[in-house]
Amino acid sequence: MSRRIQHINIVIVLFLGILSCKNDDDALIADDSLASLVKNNTIRVDNVIACASGSDDPAIIVAYVYPRSGATDIRYYETESINDDKNDYQKYTHVPIESTDFFNGYLKKFTRTITEEKWVIITFFENNELHLSNPIRLKHLTKPTEFSNNVIVNSTIEGMPVFTWENGIFKDNKIYFQIISDIENELLSGTYTFEKQFQYYKLDNVVLNITQEPPPELNSMNQYGFTLMGVSEDNWVNLFVEKNFTP
Repeated sequence: MSRRIQHINIVIVLFLGILSCKNDDDALIADDSLASLVKNNTIRVDNVIACASGSDDPAIIVAYVYPRSGATDIRYYETESINDDKNDYQKYTHVPIESTDFFNGYLKKFTRTITEEKWVIITFFENNELHLSNPIRLKHLTKPTEFSNNVIVNSTIEGMPVFTWENGIFKDNKIYFQIISDIENELLSGTYTFEKQFQYYKLDNVVLNITQEPPPELNSMNQYGFTLMGVSEDNWVNLFVEKNFTP
């Protein structure tokens, strides 16, 4: 009888040990971590267009995201340190800050005071699926964003100005995001090129177009805005150009 009791006790101990291990594994995934969100949802990675830049204040960063029509529950996640594994979702914690409108809501942005460089991922839901951006490497301390108005606007062709620019201080830009907006700050055209040149509205060298509707013809009597982001491979904005022009 004693041997049977001893055997039962051993089984109970092993069973409790298995439960303990399982609970410990679950406890490793914090409720506010990106891993927790990913665990409970169908996900699509690498299709959220997002990047981040510095600002006039060296302690403030701005993360930008194109939410797409129908996107909901846009969230900002960041790691503790830049030394964390950028691909480990358990390292990312949800920061409960609200996004604000950029270009009257066509884009969204998160503004955050932060004293050290980190990795950031932006998420949102679309059609009941969770969508994630690629990791964004904050560099506001080591590579502060350069703000400039250095762009050449050639209006020789009526209504189709050509914009050309050069890299600024940092030369590791991999792609360029161009925005044409009207005087009311409504986005008319949003395009990406690998080249340091864009012509409105010619798509020969455009590699990604987020313009939802055919853009209007530009009126030579009106003033418009040109905004450019020169973005590195790890989604940091090295160069931020803004200039008003009349076509």
